[in-house]
Amino acid sequence: MLERLYKKRTPVDSLISLELAALLCQVSREIRRQIGILLDRRGRVEYVIVGTPTEIIIPDLQRVRVGAGRLRGVRLVHTHLNNEPLSRDDLNDLALLRLDVIAALGVDNAGKPISIYTAYINCEAKQDAPWTIGAPEQFSTFQFSFSEFIENLELMLRRSQGTHDDIRNPKVALIHISKLPRQEASSRLDELAELAQTEMMSVEKKFIFRGNQHAQSFIGPGRLKDIIISLMSSGVTTLIFDQELSPAQLKWISKFTDIQVIDRTQLILSIFARRAHSSDGKLKVELAGMRYILPRLGLKDDALSRIRGGIGMRGPGETAIELSRRQLLNKIVRIESALKRHGQSREERRKLRKRRGTKQVAVVGYTNAGKSSLLNAMTKSDLLVENKLFATLDPTSRRIRFPKNVEVVLTDTVGFIRDLPLDLLDAFRSTLEELHDADLLIHLVDISVPEYPKMLDIVEKTLVSLGLNTIPRILVFNKVDLVNEDQFLNECFRKNAIAVSALSGYGLGKLTDEVVLSINGDRRLG
Repeated sequence: MLERLYKKRTPVDSLISLELAALLCQVSREIRRQIGILLDRRGRVEYVIVGTPTEIIIPDLQRVRVGAGRLRGVRLVHTHLNNEPLSRDDLNDLALLRLDVIAALGVDNAGKPISIYTAYINCEAKQDAPWTIGAPEQFSTFQFSFSEFIENLELMLRRSQGTHDDIRNPKVALIHISKLPRQEASSRLDELAELAQTEMMSVEKKFIFRGNQHAQSFIGPGRLKDIIISLMSSGVTTLIFDQELSPAQLKWISKFTDIQVIDRTQLILSIFARRAHSSDGKLKVELAGMRYILPRLGLKDDALSRIRGGIGMRGPGETAIELSRRQLLNKIVRIESALKRHGQSREERRKLRKRRGTKQVAVVGYTNAGKSSLLNAMTKSDLLVENKLFATLDPTSRRIRFPKNVEVVLTDTVGFIRDLPLDLLDAFRSTLEELHDADLLIHLVDISVPEYPKMLDIVEKTLVSLGLNTIPRILVFNKVDLVNEDQFLNECFRKNAIAVSALSGYGLGKLTDEVVLSINGDRRLG
């Protein structure tokens, strides 16, 4: 009898034909189970689903293409033996699978349809839920022009996707899960939001979960389902996870949702790729990106078969993935060779500076601490200055003459950040190695940020990991014009630091004197 359902067809302009609905309810009552059918837009039955008395499980629909502003192209009509309205699970399936429509037929004791309940996706911003539930109707009087309805619905969904400005500034949601205190977790998401804004993204929502990370799904399928449903009316096109996702987690989440998924490492790599300008910097960013991509090759290649008939034979998918991996490895080798040549050129320049006896001072610190602004203020330069993370990546050096005929080369280096991806740290290690030749480090700290003690600690730990903790350092608190005077004076006394404002020029004279004293060996701070 189930085979007869496949043979029935619904007119294009109808939600379900009377004949098909009657047969569906009859079979459902006879076997005392819910039965569902998935109909395409031509009215043909694609799937017949036999469930339990209280629910049905929809099969995997990943092969059906779904894009922004589009629905899946199939509708679900199923039976409810107790004549109940649509359940929360029904509505979740509607939203997550982006079905055209979901409908439930109430079945009477004689196996006939007596009522119908419908719902459809509606992404209007004014709605709390991403769906609209129709009023219950008697099936005998139910009228529904499906072709006209679906045309108007997809038009509305396309309009809800936003303007060209939304495309240039995509809307994103940020997700964090850990056992950190709420305040620290919130601080991490605030920094992730700054990274997203640096990449010209618009942060719409933030989610903080407390608990352990799931090995497979990272945050758990239940939480992920709730996130996706809550975002359907927000126009969010990208999920950004604060922690780095493993290849398996990225694959699972990407398969679960049509929304783009990236992690913190990918976001930082994207920023570095956009903002690196020198040939050396571009090569390092490209190398870091390739090292990140290498273990993730093939995650989206579900259409490529990995197995083909016959023992020991490999499918075309595996061949394509292996070819891509081999090409990537060869390119990594070429880039590493090019970077080695660049390193030899830097070494020659460093030797030349040593022969000339020129002292070197490097400015280090957390990203967006104001290093470029300080270099501009001390050398009268015009380096790019923006209130963004990683505004400048390529190290910049300027020669400056201090009083008493003391000439130094002042270098602005790439900023540090918490949990800097290892691939990026390795890629930029050759640049940071120049710091080993510095006679003095200026550790610049943005005192206007409430989390500056943690940022100071992160930079100090990074310097230790790079073996730079033996070089004399001057601790400098920047942006003191944005905080209370008693605050920065107390901190400077407690930390043996200098207070400056690179923007207003406050304290630069004292900093200059301290630099001269330190590089002449008369005083050593840090």
